[in-house]
Amino acid sequence: MSLARLRDPIAAVATAAGRGAVGIVRASGPDLAPLVQALFGRALAPRAATLLPFTAADGSVLDRGLAIHFPAPHSYTGEDVLELQAHGGPVLLQLLLARVLEAGAGIGLRLARAGEFTERAFLNDKIDLAQAEAVADLIDASTEAAARSAARSLDGAFSAEIHTLAGRIVELRTLVEATLDFPEEEIDFLEKARAHERLGAIEAAIGAALARARQGALLREGMRVVIAGQPNVGKSSLLNALAGAELAIVTPIPGTTRDRVAETIQIEGVPLHVVDTAGLREHAADEVERIGIGRSWEAIAGADAVLFVHDLTRRGDAGYEAAEAEIATRLEGADVLHVHNKADAAAPAADDGVVLSAKAGTGLETLRRELLRRAGWQAQPDGVFIARARHVDALQRTLAHLHLAQAHAAQRDAALDLLAEELRLAHQALGEITGEFGTEDLLGEIFGRFCIGK
Repeated sequence: MSLARLRDPIAAVATAAGRGAVGIVRASGPDLAPLVQALFGRALAPRAATLLPFTAADGSVLDRGLAIHFPAPHSYTGEDVLELQAHGGPVLLQLLLARVLEAGAGIGLRLARAGEFTERAFLNDKIDLAQAEAVADLIDASTEAAARSAARSLDGAFSAEIHTLAGRIVELRTLVEATLDFPEEEIDFLEKARAHERLGAIEAAIGAALARARQGALLREGMRVVIAGQPNVGKSSLLNALAGAELAIVTPIPGTTRDRVAETIQIEGVPLHVVDTAGLREHAADEVERIGIGRSWEAIAGADAVLFVHDLTRRGDAGYEAAEAEIATRLEGADVLHVHNKADAAAPAADDGVVLSAKAGTGLETLRRELLRRAGWQAQPDGVFIARARHVDALQRTLAHLHLAQAHAAQRDAALDLLAEELRLAHQALGEITGEFGTEDLLGEIFGRFCIGK
């Protein structure tokens, strides 16, 4: 969008669709005094709620509610903001929005794009990019842990840590580049600046931030878990036991599950997207089962973790064991957790993995804890920030550049120019998180996912 369009006054309904006790129509722009005058025939006291009639163009009363004018720069967007708080009927709010747009026609007031209010807050330095994303994450949070982590990010805790890390990289960049500019001083930069030690400390700090970001991304996006195994080993029973509901049909007939059955469950606030798949076997009973088995392998390929379910009652059967070995070979490279089912009907196995009975419910808590462990979950995630895949990617690239910087630092002053470049790239990758280094396409992707009134 052009810079001129970003200066347009905008308006939208800022509350969720549907009926409610209160609904809000919000407007933002460089100067909303003419809009306030057109709507109410008077100015409003700054940042004070004023009870007024909201009228149509012909003077008829649409509703009575509160009007609040937030003069720039003391507002959410950093511009003038006007909020009209009315009763939350969908038709009423649309009538009120139409009236606001009509009254603001003279100043070019238009309907806001998705996320445009928060985009303006970012562009006007009210929040950084990580905080802007935290706004959407707080709205979308489906668990208490996710909401608390999003609130920490919105409060600036994540951004503050990123800025601190960036500052430490900048200090090293300054020293390296100063040495490059004044080579005649013949200063042994690496010794005097303790470059190795400082780089190592920064790498450790970035690594710790990356671990928390990965957990924050897990809180936001969840973990994809696929239940796999031969027919009739208890996959559907396991899904039902984890979900606490009869989601999948369970029968003694092989091949009952023909397609993927998915359910999202929560363990300690962590969303797990669990998928039950068709039983894996070489010869399908018919074309439908063959397609189902193909989809099973597709789901396995995209899984974060695979629960390979084994039937304890069929151990020692030659045909069963041969099929197990074949599936295990195809699962190589995946994050596999072996689950030995039907412990209520057979002696527990001594193999690695989890022993349980999906039917009796024994061992399920052990399985839940193992899934959390593999996800890198902490029992008390107080230091976790809500994070996104792009944050994790940026931190990984930062760490990679710092590793290369260490290698160049080991060559002492002979590779100072390469060291300086890797530090610059590390700084740039880190800056992408808060928006100091970003592209217009990235901003469009981020804010386009917001709701209209935000």
